[in-house]
Amino acid sequence: MHDVSHDEQDLARFGYKQELKRSLGVFSSFAVAFSYISPSTGIFALFFLGLTTVGGVFIWSWPIVAAGQLIVALGFAELSSHYPVAGSVFQWTKYLAGKTYSWFNGWIYLFAGILTVASVCATLPAALIPAFNNMGWNLANDHSNQRWIAIVTLLVITVMNIFGVRLVSLVNNTGVLFEILGMVVFAFVVAAFHHHQSAGVIFHTGGTSLTTGTFLVAMFMSLYVIYGFDTASTLAEETKSPRTEAPKAVIASVIGAFVIGAVFLYAMLLGIPNMKTAIAGGWGPANIIDANFGNAFSTVFLLVVSAAIFVCCLAIETSTIRLCFGMARDDTLPGSRYLRKVNPGLHTPVLACIVVGILSGIPFIQFAGVAVIAIAATGMIYLSYLIGNLALMRARLRGWPKTRTPFSLGRWGIWINLLALIYGGGMLVNIAWPRAATNPRPATEAPALDFKWHWLNTLPVLWSVLGVIVVVGAVYYAVVQRTKPAHLQAPEGEVPEAPAVPAA
Repeated sequence: MHDVSHDEQDLARFGYKQELKRSLGVFSSFAVAFSYISPSTGIFALFFLGLTTVGGVFIWSWPIVAAGQLIVALGFAELSSHYPVAGSVFQWTKYLAGKTYSWFNGWIYLFAGILTVASVCATLPAALIPAFNNMGWNLANDHSNQRWIAIVTLLVITVMNIFGVRLVSLVNNTGVLFEILGMVVFAFVVAAFHHHQSAGVIFHTGGTSLTTGTFLVAMFMSLYVIYGFDTASTLAEETKSPRTEAPKAVIASVIGAFVIGAVFLYAMLLGIPNMKTAIAGGWGPANIIDANFGNAFSTVFLLVVSAAIFVCCLAIETSTIRLCFGMARDDTLPGSRYLRKVNPGLHTPVLACIVVGILSGIPFIQFAGVAVIAIAATGMIYLSYLIGNLALMRARLRGWPKTRTPFSLGRWGIWINLLALIYGGGMLVNIAWPRAATNPRPATEAPALDFKWHWLNTLPVLWSVLGVIVVVGAVYYAVVQRTKPAHLQAPEGEVPEAPAVPAA
């Protein structure tokens, strides 16, 4: 049996005491990371974008993005083995590159997580409203109903997170099993009894125009789905033997999501009765399910997917709360002394839970659909990952790592790091590129969104949201954080030293 006190002693070497409850095993750690990725969630949200852009060919973006993210995940797995503390990219960059660099990365990643919580809560109605309608509710699938379902979901997951990681992991583990079984079983049922397209549908555009530009647009669904694998390391202080188990969970979550998502995507394409009709109507998985199955089977499957999306919401908020707690514990956020307080009975940072929940609700004040929120969330996640990989490369060039841990890339580390930078930089440019489909301007290309300021409305959504968050953060950092001491306690050899300057 693993000795929990050893983990507590290890945490103390970083200058932190054990306050969160260390109760997660390797499967729970994997399940939270898998739930953050949740292939069914992202596919339900943005399947229509890939399909309407390049037809069945868009499925090829899935292995490309999965391979790129696996490269990033390998570097993050090594980092999680060295720094088993709450906060993932914030903590890693703090030890690798110092206070200012890590603060901005943590600030960007915190709001990226908040926006991701909002976007996934807004995805749940895509499966839940059709399920309710199959049961005779007759709900309009409009922005108003989507918003209220999303808000109720946000309230429920916030309360669940307040009541502890054990409850979250129990619900999460169950949800992951349902998601995996549901998606795989459905795929086999479609392949055996409801395949309308040939096996070669993945090579057909359905009359759309396939160019490099359109394929890059279609790639956005995959980019939105496959991130959040660092969640396994964000929960390191609640995981038993995190130096060993967190790296396994980080890598397994990417591989597992790729396999399950690929099976589900292929089944969706096979099940489309008429490709041209589906493309013209902007079909998503709910339309395909309704077109193939009777009311009872369709309802059950939509409810299973709804459960998977709900669990995804729960996991993402859990991860974001731990990042907020980790930053507050280092006194780097407004109100840190309150945000870092852990309830002694619940073993959770209650105020951090509430604040993350409230901030995640802001996009619903003026709700313009899940896709708009997903744009800002995805772009900011990829930016924070890129910043983290730049810090990692800088540290490697200074001789990091100098200590041995259970997971190591060895001499391959610098080459994997270089590939991660090339991939991450290229995908960030793709996400940030100004275009109506994936980064629209509110004034002309996303009229449902209005920032109430003409200048902001003329900028692509990602640019304006990121710009405001960075400017506000820069002002706060300059006024409040700049003169505060950094918390950089770590075991010997875990903080890279600057190269020695030759004597004159």
